[in-house]
Amino acid sequence: MPAGLLVLFIVLMLTVLGGINAQVFRWARKAFGLGPRGRGGLRVFLGVALLGMVLGRVAGRFWPGGLTTFVITVASVAELAIVISGILLLVADAALLLLSLPARLRGRRRTTQPVPAVPTLAPDGAAVAAGLAVAALARAAVAELPRRAFLTQAVAGSAFLIGSSSSLYGSLRGRYDYRLEEVSFKLPGLGRGFDGFSIAQLSDVHIGVFVGDAELRVAEELLQKARPDLIVLTGDLLDNDPRLADKLGRFVRRLTPLARYGVIGISGNHDYFAGVEAVAGAVTGAGARMLRNDAMIVGDAGAGFSLLGVEDVWARREGGGPDLERAVRALPLLGGRVAPALDLPRVLLCHNPSFFAESSGQVALQLSGHTHGGQVNLGIHPADYLLAGGWVAGRYDQRGSALYVNRGFGTVGPPARIGSPPEVTRIVLTS
Repeated sequence: MPAGLLVLFIVLMLTVLGGINAQVFRWARKAFGLGPRGRGGLRVFLGVALLGMVLGRVAGRFWPGGLTTFVITVASVAELAIVISGILLLVADAALLLLSLPARLRGRRRTTQPVPAVPTLAPDGAAVAAGLAVAALARAAVAELPRRAFLTQAVAGSAFLIGSSSSLYGSLRGRYDYRLEEVSFKLPGLGRGFDGFSIAQLSDVHIGVFVGDAELRVAEELLQKARPDLIVLTGDLLDNDPRLADKLGRFVRRLTPLARYGVIGISGNHDYFAGVEAVAGAVTGAGARMLRNDAMIVGDAGAGFSLLGVEDVWARREGGGPDLERAVRALPLLGGRVAPALDLPRVLLCHNPSFFAESSGQVALQLSGHTHGGQVNLGIHPADYLLAGGWVAGRYDQRGSALYVNRGFGTVGPPARIGSPPEVTRIVLTS
């Protein structure tokens, strides 16, 4: 990632997360009546969590090691708990505002009405009655204060409890809840000889601070269990450190014997952050193949299918990007005969599912990743509404084409998954 863009990203993250942290501080101070020491300690905790998560990832590239990993992990888990709590408190603020609107409107109407003059001498005990009414109102106001304090503490405490428990679950359990999913797709024009052909998809491995040898062994075991004919790696193989390209190469070398048609990879946005040439070199050096706006035929021109792979959409910022037409143009050269090669059903590998807006209608099936299935879904799935097309996880159909979005294997940002378990997908093609 260019230095200027990296700085902009860091500033943006610090601004957004800093605003959420300020919201948490305001509620904690109001709910629990923190004194000077309590406020100071909370400020330190919030600041360390924020800086440790955002700046720690940058520091990890320059000072890798167990201590750095530990600091980044603890800070990221703490910041995730703060973010979840802060979002819940924002919802509470909105709810309290809506609930208070009727009372505020009634108060405004009262202030517009003339206030009757209070007589200095009220006949027939009216002055005593007025005094008793004022005293009753005062007692009610005093009683209301403890109820409001209790409500504030209950809301804040619940938010903090949900935030911390969710973050711990996502970090200690959720991100290790690996799944082997199986889906099938009909490919019109697929020869009977390829009916039942299986593709194992592994995406968003993010080899780095949070994905090392132990996690890669699990991925290898799941791929072996899938017994695929072909393995595809759909981008974000490295997180952001090009020095880990050798580890990626060793991993891919272990995968190549697991599938009779070998291993095919494409690039993701994080591969560009780390250095796409280093990633491509590691994959090809391990005996696999990278499809970079390129294509190949799996099988032969009479019975197989066309496998196309395009660059990630991130590369458009650098003057490149996905070029489906270029990949298709490579097919006649690979097929030997123009017509049969072009008539084969097409399976497209593209890291970002947003490209489905362009590829649908031109391919039979697109395999993507990138979204991590939202990664953190606490009751609702915000990514469904925030990401282009709403293509977040699972199968989608459009214009005669199918899209499958893999939830990914690793994590980005906080090392946690909630409501989006990591997966390896076994895709079965039927004629």
